Amino acid sequence: MDHINELTPHEVEEVMEKDTNAVIIDVREDEEVAQGMIEHAKHIPLNKIPQAIKDLDKNKHYVLVCRSGGRSMNAALYMDEHGFNVSSMAGGMLEWDGEVIL
Repeated sequence: MDHINELTPHEVEEVMEKDTNAVIIDVREDEEVAQGMIEHAKHIPLNKIPQAIKDLDKNKHYVLVCRSGGRSMNAALYMDEHGFNVSSMAGGMLEWDGEVIL
């Protein structure tokens, strides 16, 4: 099995500042996202990832985020198998102390 790069929330903030090619994808459900999500993140619920990836650019770096890190890792593994450059945010939104938008 491929190893998925895990980033700490702090590293994700650094990636967002420095890497113009990075895209945050929040794979949580609608009601979770309603409680706040990372600014500029794209919301694609986990069950929509298989349909959504056909519209995503394989040249970008996707950082997947969920509540605690489990679902984002599953999404990252799936996208990795389909040729995407992905990372997963360790600890998920439970560990995120950066800005959130409602």
